[in-house]
Amino acid sequence: MYLQLIEKALKEGKSSIMLVPEISLTPQTVDRFIARFGEEKIAVLHSKLSVGERYDQWNKIRQGKAKIVIGARSAIFAPVSNLGIIIIDEEHDSSYKSETNPRYHAKEIARYMAKENNVPLVLGSATPDLESYYHTQTEEISLLELTKRANQASLPDIEIVDLRQELQVGNKSMISGKLHQAIKQNLQNKKQTILFLNRRGFSTFVMCRECGNAIKCKNCNITMTYHANSKKLRCHYCGYEMPVVTKCPECQSENIRYFGAGTQKLEEQIHLLFPEAKTIRMDVDTVTKKNSHETILNQFKNENIDILIGTQMVVKGHHFPNVTLVGVIAADSSLNIDDFRANERTFQLLTQVAGRAGREQEKGKVIIQTYNPDNFSIECSKKQDYHLFYDTEIMMRKQLKYPPFCDIIVIGISSEKELEGKNITQNLHTYLKNRVLQENLGIILYKGMPSPIDKMKNKYRFRIIIKCKFDDNMIEVMQDVLTQYQNMKESKKEGNRVIIDLNPNSWA
Repeated sequence: MYLQLIEKALKEGKSSIMLVPEISLTPQTVDRFIARFGEEKIAVLHSKLSVGERYDQWNKIRQGKAKIVIGARSAIFAPVSNLGIIIIDEEHDSSYKSETNPRYHAKEIARYMAKENNVPLVLGSATPDLESYYHTQTEEISLLELTKRANQASLPDIEIVDLRQELQVGNKSMISGKLHQAIKQNLQNKKQTILFLNRRGFSTFVMCRECGNAIKCKNCNITMTYHANSKKLRCHYCGYEMPVVTKCPECQSENIRYFGAGTQKLEEQIHLLFPEAKTIRMDVDTVTKKNSHETILNQFKNENIDILIGTQMVVKGHHFPNVTLVGVIAADSSLNIDDFRANERTFQLLTQVAGRAGREQEKGKVIIQTYNPDNFSIECSKKQDYHLFYDTEIMMRKQLKYPPFCDIIVIGISSEKELEGKNITQNLHTYLKNRVLQENLGIILYKGMPSPIDKMKNKYRFRIIIKCKFDDNMIEVMQDVLTQYQNMKESKKEGNRVIIDLNPNSWA
């Protein structure tokens, strides 16, 4: 469908922008487009390009040689002339929102550009963002539904495994009995399997069993993750590494235990359970080199590899004709996050990963392992019922005053000195509280608190959360908040920082 829309724009002499959420999806998309339109008309933009490559692609677009721009979120800023259409694939994906400066959302930029150029904006997803779908119900966005899978393929069978019952029968491994049997059968049938676990590393935290002390990063208030291949503990927030701990730094006990599990540990268990199976792993640790994504995906597709193990990189958009089984190792990991979108993210991830199974004539099977089989997002993903999920979740959002019924502004404060960070937070909160009382601002203002991860990269972190309708008046108020901070003596000190983010992906 995207190809046909772009072809129509080309016939009218116009250019197109096509956004995909993950760099790993770009090669697959580019291959399809080259096969249809030829290499000359296409430019590719994403963060893994070298400076020279980016310059060449940018020039190709600016000179009008490239009529189709494909890339991740920053490609929305490509210097396209005579724009005809913008397409955002997997529009629900959180990667379209930048969490660093400038804090933009590619969808918002695309809406503005589409309006300014009077061109259509197409948002595509099997699990639309709840706010986008809400706007289709209020008729701000036109809704077009595809009710059948491509190639007339049938939806996979989805089975939920209750991990509590697995523990009761003495199975403490990461692989349930049903998943073990399904992988075994798939190997016999010469079919491929994807195993999805949204945690990298070997063990997610290391703890002393004598005093309960968890080994934490010296720069961040977060537990270190054990990586077996490098035999080191690593912080996934600042990158700090340290040797494996054999003695507790608090009580000197040698009773150290490794808890939790990531993709490395899963890979090890698969090797033990299925020594004959060829496996490949795809996570942040294995895609460090240029073109790593493409290499791993091509290996899986073309080299008779039986099992692909990965984080959410393997969930999105990939088409592997021979994959008939998908196993979700721990569906609960995305439920237990400090975010009102936890249910939505879980439903989207499970539905998207289920979509990797049985994409051709062969029927697919999905096994979801969870400790919360009664959670409604897991139940809805089993039924592949987006409308049921939407109706349930939107009622909760309305009652609790969450987007799309309001906007959320997070004022983030970071400081190298805890006391200075506290002072800035209290000062800004008091200023806002007085404004709310004096001007009767229609907002809900929450007390300034330490962030869930209250120390990161040697900086203490605080946050103030505001629920409001974001408009010109709120822009003015936020500008005044920044002026208030700039007038404080703490703002002159290096190491202190205030950021304002609208509807961020994470509040951590």
